[in-house]
Amino acid sequence: MNIKTVEESSNYIKEKIQQTPEVGIILGSGLGELADKLSEKKIIKYSDVPNLPTSTVKGHAGQFVFGKLNEKNVVMMQGRFHYYEGNKMESLALPIYIMKSIGIKKLIVTNAAGGVNTSFKPGDLMIIEDHINFAGINPLIGKNCDEMGPRFPDMSNAYDKDMVEETRKIADKIGVDVVKGIYVMMSGPNYETPAEIKMIRLLGGDAVGMSTVPEVIAANHCSIKVIGISCITNMAAGILDKPLDHKEVMETSNKVKDKFTRLVTAII
Repeated sequence: MNIKTVEESSNYIKEKIQQTPEVGIILGSGLGELADKLSEKKIIKYSDVPNLPTSTVKGHAGQFVFGKLNEKNVVMMQGRFHYYEGNKMESLALPIYIMKSIGIKKLIVTNAAGGVNTSFKPGDLMIIEDHINFAGINPLIGKNCDEMGPRFPDMSNAYDKDMVEETRKIADKIGVDVVKGIYVMMSGPNYETPAEIKMIRLLGGDAVGMSTVPEVIAANHCSIKVIGISCITNMAAGILDKPLDHKEVMETSNKVKDKFTRLVTAII
């Protein structure tokens, strides 16, 4: 990653916003409606920002939304970029570095994920305690951007333990049931085979998806504290005797959006 690239992109955005955001939120598949809750909104399309690709997945609006939520200045990514769309890994990290450059200190990253833990059910919200990168890729490969962070960043607290515990307490307080677990990233875009899901379960994975990990690596690289929440939209391959379909992902996300909105708003 080149610091000039980050500066070109972030300077474009800084010229168009009035407030400095404190918190960044990445909204996963089917969860984009949270951005509708913001007041004093300012929308900037990804396609208008220098160096950013465009999001091509259904359910991802493809824009930054700036505004206020619970009187705090936030920026939401209404849709994200995926490796399986053909994006370079540095393109997945760039929005994180942009948000860092415009002021965020904390990041809430969300996703739609398949349940691997057989005690889970569609509609559960899982607080991510840690992750396993099975995609075989990393956004930090290549020349290090020293201005953003160290060559060899520590990942022992990738999902900030204090924020994980605080999120659990908040969920209890507002009456939202949550589970906790390990998120595993595969490259996609195909869903996993039953054998792959069995392997993931044996290795300690609780949920599986095709995003999040590159963003969290980049956030840790540039010293942003992270909390992660997975919406378990379906049970992974081989658990139930039925084929997997992105339509189910969107339908389940839609059913739990109110619960998800309550939790994230309370966290903010």
